[in-house]
Amino acid sequence: MNEIGRTLVLLGLGLVAIGAFLILSGKLAGLGRLPGDFSYESDNVKVYFPLATSLVLSAIVTILLYFFRR
Repeated sequence: MNEIGRTLVLLGLGLVAIGAFLILSGKLAGLGRLPGDFSYESDNVKVYFPLATSLVLSAIVTILLYFFRR
């Protein structure tokens, strides 16, 4: 029963961290407008593909997970 409680607390803290990151990510300068992000606009269609932003976020998460696993 002790392990279930600990797991739930860790999951809750993880959700709080993800929520805080999502709230603050809109305020980070340049995130979402990097040179490798593709956007296309026509009269009726707007397509946005954040390739460079995805790569940067993936690298950051990979580095963080590497340090937390040690």
